Amino acid sequence: MPSQRAIRIGEQIQQELSDIMLRGLRDPRVGMVTIMSVDVTGDLRLARVYFTVMGDEEAIANCQQGLDSACSFLRRELGKRLRLRHIPELQFRYDTSVAYGSHIEELIRQIHDGEDAE
Repeated sequence: MPSQRAIRIGEQIQQELSDIMLRGLRDPRVGMVTIMSVDVTGDLRLARVYFTVMGDEEAIANCQQGLDSACSFLRRELGKRLRLRHIPELQFRYDTSVAYGSHIEELIRQIHDGEDAE
């Protein structure tokens, strides 16, 4: 279980990354991206950043490549904004929970529509 400090730093990284991506990131591959959560390890050396993006598999892959290539820029900008001795390494991962939730919702709707037809 992560410490309270790791949770707070994760929330702060999430807010700052969202702001940096909105205002400072100029990569066309990174379009409408949403930072869902940030998990920071207990030693504050690694931050896993979970994101979602609207689009198909190609848009997700392009966004992943854009975020991976902008990782050093984002880390440098975080260093300017956060008061930490060491800025965590960033790992970007696509968050599948939104897609899974919409899939479950679609299945429930199909079941409900099937009951109404009978």
